[in-house]
Amino acid sequence: MKKLMLATAATALMAGGAFAEDAKIGIILGFTGPLESITPSMAASAELAIAEVNASGKFMGGGKVTSARADSTCVDAAAATAAAERLVTAEGVNGIMGADCSGVTGSVLQNVARPNGVGMISPSATSPGLSSAEDDGLFFRTAPSDARQGEVIADILGERGVKSIAISYTNNDYGKGLSDSISAAFEAKGGKVTVVTAHEDGKADYSAEVATLAAAGGDVLVVAGYVDQGGKGIIQAALDTGAFSTFYLPDGMYGESLIEAIGPGLNGTYGTVPGTDSEGAAKFAELAKAAGFDPTSSYTGESYDAAALIMLAMEAAKSTNSKDWTAKVMDVANAPGEKINAGELGRALELIAAGTDIDYVGATAVELIGNGEAAGNFREYTVTDGKFVTDKFR
Repeated sequence: MKKLMLATAATALMAGGAFAEDAKIGIILGFTGPLESITPSMAASAELAIAEVNASGKFMGGGKVTSARADSTCVDAAAATAAAERLVTAEGVNGIMGADCSGVTGSVLQNVARPNGVGMISPSATSPGLSSAEDDGLFFRTAPSDARQGEVIADILGERGVKSIAISYTNNDYGKGLSDSISAAFEAKGGKVTVVTAHEDGKADYSAEVATLAAAGGDVLVVAGYVDQGGKGIIQAALDTGAFSTFYLPDGMYGESLIEAIGPGLNGTYGTVPGTDSEGAAKFAELAKAAGFDPTSSYTGESYDAAALIMLAMEAAKSTNSKDWTAKVMDVANAPGEKINAGELGRALELIAAGTDIDYVGATAVELIGNGEAAGNFREYTVTDGKFVTDKFR
């Protein structure tokens, strides 16, 4: 009788949840460094997606998803590699949401993800060089490449009547790749690039760099830097010396901390940051506000989408093993299938379990192209009366 009861219990267990599988996602972002003011909201966004999946109870037959944070520093490749190694070896993560900045993302990919066979989806690494990086099919990103951003920036500058620009870029993979893209696109449209110079982060004085920029001149100074580091210093030095009064801010320069640091001198400055006015974006904004963080902060929607794609791909693969779920990312991210917005992750898991294809649109109108990078949508804004005011979406 006892054996019969045990057998019956085992059968019931198999029917109800024998295939339940837990997962852990590593979240590696620059919690210290030149983007430290925006990364808390990025991490909160990824954790929002995880909480939504857990609340649904529909992940992998009733499994749970946990997360572990690690600090990429954004700029220190050795520190980022060590942090990612800890996520893999000590935390045993099944996938990585991150990293953030392009240089450290490349280091984590080559030194940790590939050797250990761990999949990763970055919400904000935008260097064009990552498009052709050897990745063994393990790397994706929900942010568009800077090749796309350069074209958008050139369009905006042309539409605003800008004939000439000077460019100051942070001296790393992100800054160099973006400045090259902007230069090529702007010149292709007939604009003049007067000078392109690098700046180092962490300096107390940028007067020498600004003197070089001022000597070359230009209608607008494009600052392809970081909001909490050298980019901010370049702008302040340019304003202090009267070298430039109008600036263009690419994605790495978007953040409330810049307005707080610079003040009224930033009024009239304009720029771009990835973003969309889609239905999913509106829903994500509601969820983020309810969770207590700013949905308009840089790369929040992209972080939610990166974490969501990892979990949905695991469900589609019926496996938390990276070699399995990474093979499903493009499938769940793109048509054909039932469209899934932010806030609908439980429904997505249900559809996948039932064998129905999904097309994950998410918070940022996700569409992955090429080797798994976002096709790209951007929000154009102008700093007006001390606030980032949206002009349009592209």
